[in-house]
Amino acid sequence: MNHVLIVDDLEDARELLNELVNAGFPQAVVTIADSVAAARTAIAGRRFDLALVDLSLGDGFGTEVIALLRQRQPACMAVVASIHDDDERLFAALQVGASGYLLKDQPAELTLRQLQLIADGQPPLSPAVARRLIQHFQGRQQSEPGPVVEEALTPREREVLGLLARGFTLTDIARQLEISRYTVGDHVKNLYRKLDISSRAQAALHAQRFGLT
Repeated sequence: MNHVLIVDDLEDARELLNELVNAGFPQAVVTIADSVAAARTAIAGRRFDLALVDLSLGDGFGTEVIALLRQRQPACMAVVASIHDDDERLFAALQVGASGYLLKDQPAELTLRQLQLIADGQPPLSPAVARRLIQHFQGRQQSEPGPVVEEALTPREREVLGLLARGFTLTDIARQLEISRYTVGDHVKNLYRKLDISSRAQAALHAQRFGLT
């Protein structure tokens, strides 16, 4: 992670996130934004590898920043850093393209470990958020009987989904399955389309639901 964007309107939160990023990625150049407007300016001027975005900002919502990153810098991993874990904010963030969701009230050591796992392609999810997501999808499965989406996946797509959920990069998956990276990319695109998802975090949840992890 060479360039990291932190978007938060609270000074204490910005300082803590900055300390954690410096500890996890000593070589990273960190850009600080305290509003949606400041984030827009930063995104227009620099390419980022990682963005840590609060959802409640003084002049708008973090989902606006995440959506902009998905549009302008799709290679950037946008991760929510928030005190809120309610379904409305959680799923709104995932829907616009968030690749992870961290809670500010969890121990700093846990947040640091999860940030460091990003380098290995693992989507960072606070344990409480992961449990909420699993409960949500389990509830949907029980209340909405019908054909299981898993059946629409080919055996190769199931393999790719399992490896993707376990944090493998596209290059690693290609090496593991002895296929080209471009073929893996095509499989990932098909998976995202069939499962109607847009991030690794969502892929990991489906893989767990299908028993692939």
